[in-house]
Amino acid sequence: MSRRRRWISAATHAAWGWLDRAGEIVPGTRAADAFGSFGPGSCLGFPTATLMNVGSIHLGSRTLVGRQATLSVGYSPGDAVLPERGLVIGDRCVIGARTSLTAHESIVVGDDVWCGQDVFVSDASHGYQDPDIPIGRQFGQHSPVVIGDGCWIGHGAIVLPGTTLGRHVIVAAGSVVRGTVEDHAIVAGVPARVVRRYESGVGWIGAGGDVRPEVGPDPRLR
Repeated sequence: MSRRRRWISAATHAAWGWLDRAGEIVPGTRAADAFGSFGPGSCLGFPTATLMNVGSIHLGSRTLVGRQATLSVGYSPGDAVLPERGLVIGDRCVIGARTSLTAHESIVVGDDVWCGQDVFVSDASHGYQDPDIPIGRQFGQHSPVVIGDGCWIGHGAIVLPGTTLGRHVIVAAGSVVRGTVEDHAIVAGVPARVVRRYESGVGWIGAGGDVRPEVGPDPRLR
């Protein structure tokens, strides 16, 4: 590679790194001020995909949202009627790149929730009952979504309208989840089913009856 090409490459990466840092949405920026609330230490990576009706979006403290994420409330920019807290994300969350959280009535994400990349969560689907109207023009029922504290949502998982995940639930990568999932459960598949659950004093019990022992606190986290 020529010196000129090396110089251009280095300059391009330096400029891109500067844009990454300059474009982040952090407390004190004009973009952050437009949110319903934006906690200290939180950050939205640059570039974003879609941010819509952010006045109804609330972020807790020290929450990181990756690049190309979609955070939206409602059906179109400037909807006349919007919920005050349509999308709420708690403290210390990590929302992976290209994740989409699309709320119409209510999506609540608890504290310490981590999502892989390309996760999709919505509280509304589409209708289909009228055979004479295109599917995309039939709005579905709103069914709030709750994701409990400490959950892990794997890469490419889909959380459908009406889902409630308890505390410390693991959703395996690529799973499609709907319904209520108890605390301390692992779900996997399409549709997702409980494949392992925690029972105090016993351990983690698999669907086939095998038991994995409970493990104490990791000393690296002390």
